[in-house]
Amino acid sequence: MQHSPVRPSCCAVRRRIRAVISSLQRVAHFIVVMYKPHYMVYGVLWVLALEGTAAVATAGPLPYRPGRDTVIRIVVVLLVLLYLRMVDEQKDLEYDRVHNPDRPLVTGAVSATELRASMAVLAAISVAASAFLSVGSVVVMCLTLLYGLFLWAAEAALPRVRDDIMLNLAVTYPVQLLVTAYVLVSAVDTGEVGSRWQAVAVVAVFAGAFLQFEFARKTSKVHAPSEHLYSNALGATGSATAIAVFAVVAVGAEVLLARPWQLDGAAAVFGWLPPVLLALPAVGLAKFLRTDRETFPLGPPVVFVLALYAVLIAQATLA
Repeated sequence: MQHSPVRPSCCAVRRRIRAVISSLQRVAHFIVVMYKPHYMVYGVLWVLALEGTAAVATAGPLPYRPGRDTVIRIVVVLLVLLYLRMVDEQKDLEYDRVHNPDRPLVTGAVSATELRASMAVLAAISVAASAFLSVGSVVVMCLTLLYGLFLWAAEAALPRVRDDIMLNLAVTYPVQLLVTAYVLVSAVDTGEVGSRWQAVAVVAVFAGAFLQFEFARKTSKVHAPSEHLYSNALGATGSATAIAVFAVVAVGAEVLLARPWQLDGAAAVFGWLPPVLLALPAVGLAKFLRTDRETFPLGPPVVFVLALYAVLIAQATLA
């Protein structure tokens, strides 16, 4: 009596389906653990503030009103931030085994293969969505995705890139600039932002805002050679000073571009708010330098970034 090949085939299909579902659940768990809601809030505010500030600075269509193209850019940026989070999880694996042993990849809650498959899906969606915007959007998006892979390869091949905090910053930060360039190039192509030099100058605002937070989260009075801290290279005072300088650069560039002295009413009020926000990093600096706390307080730098971006969005909608 011959056995039907249908039953084994069906069992194999069911096993594959269960394996796929299980893999998707592990990736979903990774996203919940490693891609917190505040990352998404930051991504949304980043795109809106960047696009709105560039529209004001370049005398684009005002008042600024986000549209369908803006929504696509927000979705793409959120996907790219998740893609880069997955890159970081893999390239920092050896460091995390020591300093962050509870990370999903370290514990085996998700596999490298699953993350790489997810990255491929995220990359494909990001490029496809960018194609709805412009050719320039696709080009810059491809460069961003490839640069993320380059960072992974560079840190694996050159230990100094991984271990020297200042060199690591010089090599890794351009990926943030590429995401910024993506939003600006795309917004110019779709008409929300004017094609003027001020669009490039806007980068200084967002670079300063991000870097003051980046330095704040890696600044300590304790010299810890095994940890990646800017204070290891610059000293506690030097790293804290850099935080203040970056905040001043962000606000100074914004004021020069927005020209609040030419505005009236509510627009003028919001135009002059960014200098007031410098009180936040000043409070953080005072707490760090004048108290016994070992690490730089993260509250003021985080609030500074979020408040600055919210003010920039308000400026653009009131212009």
